[in-house]
Amino acid sequence: MDIKSTITTLLRDGFILVFNQDKLDVVKTAEALIKAGVNNLEVTCRIKKPLEKMERLRKELPDFAAGSASLIDWPGMLDVYNKANPQDPLPTLAQVADAGACYLVSAVNFSDESFEKFAGKIPMIPGCGSATEVVSQFSKGANLCKIFPAKQLGGPAFVKAIDPAIHKTISLVPTGGTNTGNIPDYIDVGVLVLGGSFSMIDKAAMQKVIDEQDYDLLAEKLTVIKQLIDELRAEKYPDIDFANASVEQISRITGRNFNLS
Repeated sequence: MDIKSTITTLLRDGFILVFNQDKLDVVKTAEALIKAGVNNLEVTCRIKKPLEKMERLRKELPDFAAGSASLIDWPGMLDVYNKANPQDPLPTLAQVADAGACYLVSAVNFSDESFEKFAGKIPMIPGCGSATEVVSQFSKGANLCKIFPAKQLGGPAFVKAIDPAIHKTISLVPTGGTNTGNIPDYIDVGVLVLGGSFSMIDKAAMQKVIDEQDYDLLAEKLTVIKQLIDELRAEKYPDIDFANASVEQISRITGRNFNLS
């Protein structure tokens, strides 16, 4: 899956699920997402054996956009963590890329060295906490910029506040505290893609999914989120058929640039 097709998938989906649950099967979760109309999944490196999960996901569902997240792209920090956790170390960007990751996500900025190596080849979605970080990371090659932790930064109000400063050009992906209650506000301020974890699903239902390994119920709950995003984006952008739109069409109508040229 090349960089353009992956970004197209993310934009059509409008949602990136953060897979951070060791008690769920990663492939069955991906299949539940597919049933819900979502064709990507972000495998965090905070779970056990993330490389093995990534490799399995890419092997069993090769047309599914499996991303890797919670990446620490700073050797000093990575060394400190891995020396303290030798039994389950955090992988590098190169390792997740070799495992087949279709896109790369971090809670913090990516290094200049990684932009030189991966920009233009694999979609890069760095974590940003200010307009300066967003512009800086985009100028180095980021395709979308993750706003994290979105809730603590101010939620939709934060996105609305910094969007004029970036001339409404860069697509922001709020992650952290997103839910069905604030999705409408995020879409209203121009967000095209939202990140969210299993906490978006009510606790009782999610516990049932885990305890009974009920992936049909998971698909049902994910469908509600996907349909909400689809309905709100259709209202916001009536000239875009997100299910079939190209990156170029989405860029032209929304004014967002995805660093593909």
